[in-house]
Amino acid sequence: MDWCFSSLLWSFILLCLLVHVVCFIFGDADVILQLASLIGHKPESKLRGLVVWVTGASSGIGEELAYQLAKCGSRLVLSARREDQLNRVKLKCLELSSLKDEDILVLPLDLLERKSHEEKTKTVIENFGHIDVLINNGGRSQRSLFLETHVEVYEALMELNFIGTVSLTKQVLPHMTQRGRGSVVTVSSVAGLAGVPLSTGYSASKHALQGFFNSLRTELTDFPNILISMVCPGPVQSDIVNNAFTEDLNKPVAIAGSQEHKMSTSRCVRLMLVGIANGVKEMWIAQQPFLMFYYAWQYAPTVAWAMTNQLGRKRVQNFKAGVLAGHVRTCLTLAKTTYFSSFLVSGK
Repeated sequence: MDWCFSSLLWSFILLCLLVHVVCFIFGDADVILQLASLIGHKPESKLRGLVVWVTGASSGIGEELAYQLAKCGSRLVLSARREDQLNRVKLKCLELSSLKDEDILVLPLDLLERKSHEEKTKTVIENFGHIDVLINNGGRSQRSLFLETHVEVYEALMELNFIGTVSLTKQVLPHMTQRGRGSVVTVSSVAGLAGVPLSTGYSASKHALQGFFNSLRTELTDFPNILISMVCPGPVQSDIVNNAFTEDLNKPVAIAGSQEHKMSTSRCVRLMLVGIANGVKEMWIAQQPFLMFYYAWQYAPTVAWAMTNQLGRKRVQNFKAGVLAGHVRTCLTLAKTTYFSSFLVSGK
């Protein structure tokens, strides 16, 4: 009898390991998120009718969130600085869905204007009665070397990406605690989990978000129906690099880089919505071989450092040479070779 139980237990463990390995090799997200996408709740049923406030909704991931949420039947609050672009997104949302004009509120918002956040939150509640989901997606990236970057750039990155997000959450969360339910979803990055060359300030702001919201989650144990979720995408097709900070506040990015080998925005957003629908607390979203970075940093830091050092060196060299457009393809090649060579050397 004991032998039979032991055999069943080992069979179960081996099956779990096999599933984990298959998901890792062929997947584009962490195992929990992949399983949720296969056997979990569907966003079309869980998010229908919910009031979802999306910041940074005028382009990129935020814009795609608006479209897919509209198809799910969510009522939307679209926020960003550019009202004309928000109106464009709203019109397309109406075309793609059965939503009516009153189901979508265009609400211009600047995360840096923190004194306006209380009034903006009141406007949403007055319009829809409540807020079910806040998706903190607003922010900017960075492309510059630390030794060449003015301190003002770091101040701007922290004010926008971190303090601005905290400020808006500060206004929305009390409403959710009063209701006893809600979701605060924050778009972080792989740069919030690991160091990324040319993005020291951006990475710092995302690390700050990770630390803040992970700590906030521990303060909300009396509210089990309030979800604090972090989304950590890898390279995704969007305009974020075009709007990135450089070494000077007023200097635009010279080379945006190739979008060819990045994950599609639609796939990234679909996985995000699956995670929200299933209450996933942290989502890793990236294609291989980038996904291995997440696992390496979590389980094999020696391997992760070896990978990061090689990739970082090449990326900095390309940046200095003004040849950043092909860096994603370079990372793909280097990541594959570096991972396996480091694995053999470290034994991890």
